[in-house]
Amino acid sequence: MMLKALADYYERLHNDPDCAIAPPGFETKTIPFLVVLSKEGKFLNLRDTRTGDGKKKVARAFVVPQGEKKAAGIKANLLWDAPQYLFGVPKGDSEKDVKRAREAFAAFRQRIEETFPEPVDDEGILAVKRFLDVGDFSALAATAEWAEIIEATPNLSFLLEGDTCLIAQRRAVLEQIMRPNASAGGLQTCLLTGEADIPARLNAAIKGVWGAQSSGANIVSFNLDAFCSFGKKQGLNAPIGERAAFAYTTALNHLLRRESRQRMQVGDASTVFWSKEPNPIEDDFSWLLGEPPKGEEEISCGKIRALLGAVKSGVLPVEDDLPFYVLGLAPNASRIAVRFWCEDSVKEIKQKIARHFEDIEMVRAPHDREFLSLFQLLLSVSTESKADNIPPNLAGDVARAVLTGTPYPRTLLAGAVRRCKAEQKVTHARAALIKGVLTRNARFTKTTQKEVSVALDRTYDNIGYVLGRLFAVLERIQEQAQGKGLNKTIRDTYFSAAASSPLVTFNRLDDLAIHYLAKIRNSGKSIKWLEILLGEVKNLIPKEGAPNILSLENQGRFSVGYYHQRQDFFTKKETTEEGEEQ
Repeated sequence: MMLKALADYYERLHNDPDCAIAPPGFETKTIPFLVVLSKEGKFLNLRDTRTGDGKKKVARAFVVPQGEKKAAGIKANLLWDAPQYLFGVPKGDSEKDVKRAREAFAAFRQRIEETFPEPVDDEGILAVKRFLDVGDFSALAATAEWAEIIEATPNLSFLLEGDTCLIAQRRAVLEQIMRPNASAGGLQTCLLTGEADIPARLNAAIKGVWGAQSSGANIVSFNLDAFCSFGKKQGLNAPIGERAAFAYTTALNHLLRRESRQRMQVGDASTVFWSKEPNPIEDDFSWLLGEPPKGEEEISCGKIRALLGAVKSGVLPVEDDLPFYVLGLAPNASRIAVRFWCEDSVKEIKQKIARHFEDIEMVRAPHDREFLSLFQLLLSVSTESKADNIPPNLAGDVARAVLTGTPYPRTLLAGAVRRCKAEQKVTHARAALIKGVLTRNARFTKTTQKEVSVALDRTYDNIGYVLGRLFAVLERIQEQAQGKGLNKTIRDTYFSAAASSPLVTFNRLDDLAIHYLAKIRNSGKSIKWLEILLGEVKNLIPKEGAPNILSLENQGRFSVGYYHQRQDFFTKKETTEEGEEQ
């Protein structure tokens, strides 16, 4: 189960002394400014935690009590919040703004009073209470940063003079927040752990999903009556214990943070991954399938080569029997949709990734990338090669196929063929995708028929592949006849028609070829090798000739055949004594 695996991952991180993940009841939050107080509750100074210059200033992150989910109402966080809550400063000058700020300030004070009722023996909490009771913020308003605080409304918190941790991090606060709250409701069996716990009515928001609301969205929520049953409200419809809910949301937010090495973008799916126990694949997974940073492509290629070598040799570490998880999330209105979820062993995941690269292996030009990332593959089937134009569900379907070893979606083949025809161009990525789809389909259907290979296959007689080769030969004849001044070939005019309806198109192209061959001959150049190649390819066409139309699969083979033949033209070959190309 996905949420259970995330909750277990939190426990793993929580027990790791080298990981600074927030304890139960807390979260990690960037706090740009700290209000430094004396033990008597007097304002001493305002500390700016940001580093950098100008708009690139980055605030320091602190572990603070978990924030409230805020919508239209007023809900105060404990010991940290925006200036409206800490000081009662309105956002505007209207009566409504002033009233709301006054209510927010009162809610902030009340939250502290309810959490830490009298008597209080902690110096930090007493200092905050005294500071708020006096309510004189004139010294604070005189600081140089006050105007920026009023305009940007950042989060602020409190620091006691002489302390190195926030007042929100003092032992008294930790003990109070982590103390079980039996008055919150009856105990129920948690759906994730099977243990008795107070059910969480609201699960914390998930942040960091590309395209989702910046304030966060939910995987589990019941915000309409249609989602509820038996009169139960919110999370009581599917009771997840407070600790388990905190664990899975904290773990997921930890994985989705910007600097995380365990996340990557696959189309519109923000993808995170982790193993049950520490394993090197947690660092390597994004190098295997993700888009490497600019200038670091060779690192990615090196790791993929090492993976392929290890899988082929069968030498995989014993630790690879550990469970490994991959989760793809995409925005869906106010919620987060699960694009794909994969649970397998590290060993199986490695083998399936290796199989993916074997399936899409394709001959390439020196400037083409040796191993294509999922992002590059998806870009090749999008309009204008833009990430925003990648079909919404395609990224998840392709990632799922790679990780589970199942056939690639047929829409991937359709998209690759469509872009080849629309742009009259068969790129390395599109040819690789088409070959991958056809190869994997042949494996799963257990067909005995031959399928397209990595490079040119002169014996493969599939009509789509042969016609693709023929089109490339006819284009080469035109190029030889027209010379270097040619800026438009038959590909720019006839590629789409030849791939879809070859019968009529190739009759026209044959007539043009006769004209171009005569032109080459009249120029005094040798056309022997072209005539031999043309005859070789035409001999593979059946007696009935080219069909009226080609199926989608054969249109894909047409593109691969064209690509293979073009690549072969520009591959170094031996020459005969007469200097003719072989």
